Formats: sequence, C-alpha cells, structure tokens
Amino acid sequence: MTQKPDGSTDPDAKPDDGSDKGDRKERVLHTRVPAVLEAELKTVARALRVPVSNLVRTILEDAVAIADRASSQVEQRLEAAARSVETERARLRARLERNEVLQDVLAYQAVIVAAPNRCARCEAPLEPGDDAALAIRDRPGPSSFVCTACVPKPKSAKP
Repeated sequence: MTQKPDGSTDPDAKPDDGSDKGDRKERVLHTRVPAVLEAELKTVARALRVPVSNLVRTILEDAVAIADRASSQVEQRLEAAARSVETERARLRARLERNEVLQDVLAYQAVIVAAPNRCARCEAPLEPGDDAALAIRDRPGPSSFVCTACVPKPKSAKP
C-alpha cells in the first residue's frame, strides 16, 4: 500500500521497488529490537563515532556477505563430495564388472603371456614373458587372462 499526500493509503497502488535504472534509492527499515540490543548498538556506535543507522547497515551488509560466502563454501564442499561419491561408485562398478567377467570360468590354464594384455580381475598389465592363467569357459568369447596374484589358489588336499 502507498500513502497518499493527505495521509490515507491507496490499496491499489503498487509498492515502489526501487528498481529505477541509475537511481539507487536507499530504503528505511523499521524493526523492533529488545532494549538491551538497542543499548549495545548505541554504545558501540558511540565508541566508533558513527550513527546507529550506519552501524546497523554495516552489520547487516557484513552478515549477508558472510552468509553468501559460507553458503558458497558449503556448495563447493557438497559438489566435491558428490564427485568423490561418483568416482567411488564408478570404481566399484568397474570392480564388479571385472568380477562378473570371470563368473562363468570353468578352469584356469597356466600360460606364458606372448602379447601385452591386462588381468581381467585387477587390470594389472601382463607383459610378454609373464606368467598368467587363461580363463577357460564352456562358451565362445574373447580370451581372458588373470595374473598369478588373481588366480584362485588350490584347496588343500584332504588326508
């Protein structure tokens, strides 16, 4: 509502939002504060030799700036945490997929690697001349090799 020159209010008038281009209009905010806070503000303003209104304005501007800075830091930390979770999720998915590659293996045959390859389980590089094991399946498909560290160990013989 806008106040008319005669003191009455106009309910249909739109409030002035101060968005005039090039014209920075400051607004007056009225608020109620406890008597103790008023006394503290006046004491600090007197000590700094500034009007109470300037002190309150400065405090509000600083509080808003600090809140903006804090929220942007929280946002950055959340984004970093989300990236970390995504990286870990991708790593775990890749590990599960590598394990699934070897689920249908019937046996492992010891071999000496002739061409560069990678372990199907741990992704370790297999160079020509390295000991490894060939994964044998009952269905056709690409060959899979595992390094000696990833080959299942034989169960101990029963007496």
